[in-house]
Amino acid sequence: MKPPKVLEQSIAVFGESGSGKTVLLSSFYGAMQEAEFDRTSLYNVTADDVSQGIRLHKNYLGMRNADKRPPTNKFRASRYAFSARFKGDSRKRASVDALRLVWHDYPGDWFEETPVNAEEGRRRVETFKQLLGADVALVLVDGQRLVEESGQEEKYLKLLMTNLRNGLLSLKDGLLADEGRLTNFPRIWVMALSKADLLPHMDVYDFRDLLIEKAGDDLDALRRAVGELVEADEALALGADFVLLSSAKFDAERIRVLDRVGVDLIHPMAAVLPLETHARWASLKALPAKVGDALLENVDGLAGLLVGRRVPLPLPGPAGVLAGLLGPRIAKAAADLAGGKLKQVHATALEKQEYAAATLAAFKLALEDAERAKVLLRGLE
Repeated sequence: MKPPKVLEQSIAVFGESGSGKTVLLSSFYGAMQEAEFDRTSLYNVTADDVSQGIRLHKNYLGMRNADKRPPTNKFRASRYAFSARFKGDSRKRASVDALRLVWHDYPGDWFEETPVNAEEGRRRVETFKQLLGADVALVLVDGQRLVEESGQEEKYLKLLMTNLRNGLLSLKDGLLADEGRLTNFPRIWVMALSKADLLPHMDVYDFRDLLIEKAGDDLDALRRAVGELVEADEALALGADFVLLSSAKFDAERIRVLDRVGVDLIHPMAAVLPLETHARWASLKALPAKVGDALLENVDGLAGLLVGRRVPLPLPGPAGVLAGLLGPRIAKAAADLAGGKLKQVHATALEKQEYAAATLAAFKLALEDAERAKVLLRGLE
């Protein structure tokens, strides 16, 4: 039996203690275990670690059935992997069997408290190194804190940005000790309003404007701090992409898990945002070759799904040279698909039972819909 062919995307989630990461993760996984999702989707989602899946599903069911909030996980850094496996016999002849999302959950407490000793400091560096394969990072801005600081939101926002910036800089020496600036590192940092249900009047443009007005300089300082860690900081997007997230509608006595906002965009963002931005960055003439190659390698499989390429990279000899020349064009063609052409790709893939391609096209369409609904704002040039 041939080993399964899996395309993997990773996302790193940053947020202070109490910002809603545990609820968000539980809502993300639990929603995909609902009977309605199973009935209408092209794939089934399972947790690679069965124990993690049970715990997250239990959290979700506690919210849905007993209006019970999940417990917080203090001082725990966790890696969660979810595999979306396509339905039907067509997967036997498909180019891809599954899409995997790896979720890196970084403890917010580590950005608020200094290490108690050298061992904890070393452990923080080692933990952070696990995030380096992620292409996308979510920075959670706590809607509850914005409500509490209404009219003086800068007090919270400046502290949030400063803590995250200082936390990253405190890890700098340990991260760069071996090889200098990093080639593989989260390069797309999405600012996410968590608990957006508490601010129903605020759309994604309002959220962006609030951040820029109240903490624009601090956001820019955070970008410069991340830029100090990466090779070729011109291939870095921080402060360009924004999203609204609400894991559920939390009333006084009820938790309405079906009233979600943005949660269903997490996997699409992890897959599509790198595809769109990496293709653009790889075309920058000033970009070091190793960085451009790494950017294309990260999205090569996804791009091939959308434009129909079936030849794996890399190939030896002259074929490898040709593939290397075609790679940027394939990535750009996939990234540029939008609107009517994207819908046509989706329909054709469904007709041919190419469910991986259909799912990726649906991901891109979902982001377009979210932009029209003012839930998502992409900083595309």
